[in-house]
Amino acid sequence: MELGFSELQNILVDSAKSFFKKEAGGIVREVEFSHEGYSPELWRKMAELGWIGVVFPEEFGGIGGSFTDLVLILEEMGKALFPGPFVSNIISGLAILEYGSESQKNEFLPKVMEGSFIISPALTPPDPRLGEVVKDDRIIAVDGGYVLSGTRLFVPYAHVADFLVYRADTDEGTALFLMDAKAPGITCTPLDSIGADKPCEVVLENVDVAKDRIIGESGNGEEIVNKMGQWGALAESARIVGMLERILKMSVEYAKEREQFEKKIGSFQAIQHQAANMATDVDQARFLTYEAAWKLSEGLPARKEISMAKAWASDSARRCSLLGVTIHGGAGVSEEHDMQLYFRRAKACEIAFGDGDFHRKIVAEELAL
Repeated sequence: MELGFSELQNILVDSAKSFFKKEAGGIVREVEFSHEGYSPELWRKMAELGWIGVVFPEEFGGIGGSFTDLVLILEEMGKALFPGPFVSNIISGLAILEYGSESQKNEFLPKVMEGSFIISPALTPPDPRLGEVVKDDRIIAVDGGYVLSGTRLFVPYAHVADFLVYRADTDEGTALFLMDAKAPGITCTPLDSIGADKPCEVVLENVDVAKDRIIGESGNGEEIVNKMGQWGALAESARIVGMLERILKMSVEYAKEREQFEKKIGSFQAIQHQAANMATDVDQARFLTYEAAWKLSEGLPARKEISMAKAWASDSARRCSLLGVTIHGGAGVSEEHDMQLYFRRAKACEIAFGDGDFHRKIVAEELAL
């Protein structure tokens, strides 16, 4: 694995740092309680920079970059806590790119690249074991298509999405449908979230979907869902790395300034060891994430590496954000301080696309255990 960045990647990182420093300062506070949950204006600016299309071919309006390029952008995005449907657009677009028909690619991908189109994965049904209300999923085959009813939870930014990638079970097996999010019979309701990342409940009541809206074949939906889960897990790992680096920086700076017993708290061994553990977590999460991204970029199998990265990143998100709050003391939980923003968003990213236990199970499977 190449550990250094190319000249183009260094330019990409510098431009991302400059953009988020100039454009995204305080944006998470501004949009947290807004209806959209993100800034459409900044979303369009990101699209103009080509970031939404970084891993997509030029023929569809992308820039033909690698997964490593994408990870570098996501890492800077994590540092800035930049809100928006970036990850959901990426993994939904990749599903269309790898499994969709030519007509689907030509219809959807250019719109995704130019930032005029938001598409979100609706994959998770309610779980009665968690006390969630379950409505019967129904899918009725009709001439030329299907009529669908059901509920999907934690659909990111569904309330502002143009289309959904909706998971349903047909007679042939699991299928993924490209569905107009504003179609009659669809209701999208934002849910409360510790990370203020606008997950939604999506309810379908007798929604008509044409047969040519299925991505790939009707029975290969599980394969696509698993791939989307891998892409999403890698993306969240990269964002966590950025958050953890920022948490570490804030904590070290605070420890150098805060005094107790007429000494800087950074001189206390307990604080030093906590900071050292945080630094170790950050570097390990970054290395595992970069390794997984490199493998994907090279077209190599990366299921184990992605799950190793997400397992470590998820656990590190919990450990480091808690240590960051501990080092800051009361200031770390005050609304005026940024630490509580990073703590909350780290918790949301920890469980997104699977927590540490979920991904350790996958690693064990890859080890044939």
